Amino acid sequence: MSKFRKKKKGMPAVNTAALPDIVFMLLFFFMVTTTMRETELQVENPRLPSATEVKKLEHKSLVSTIYVGKAKDAKYGTSYNKIQLNDKIASADDVPAFIINERSKVPENQQPFMTTSIKADKESNVGTITDIRLKLRDVNALKISYSASKGDN
Repeated sequence: MSKFRKKKKGMPAVNTAALPDIVFMLLFFFMVTTTMRETELQVENPRLPSATEVKKLEHKSLVSTIYVGKAKDAKYGTSYNKIQLNDKIASADDVPAFIINERSKVPENQQPFMTTSIKADKESNVGTITDIRLKLRDVNALKISYSASKGDN
């Protein structure tokens, strides 16, 4: 009899030493690339009017968005004339203060490039949008963009 017996060799175990590194790399990747919505919509997702010529806005950090549409919460009413500034339902009289506040967040040399984007539901009242435009004119916010979806009318 031999003193040393040969062991049967099977498949080696899978090496999991690199697994934590891979998991943390994936976690870090998703943390860096994920963007969080800055404002929660208080108006229903606007059904934008369609347009044939659409241009994408550059420099999203210089865009202040005003939402116009029907409020999600019934306590504000059921008309399509509700205006949302940041995270609250407001009136057209609150627009100048909103624009001044947005300007204060941007360096002075970039303030002339600021754009006000109006995302209005296609059922919105034109009078409400006109009131917003007049208030924007009062604070010299003359660069206005109307959001639309690309498609044929």
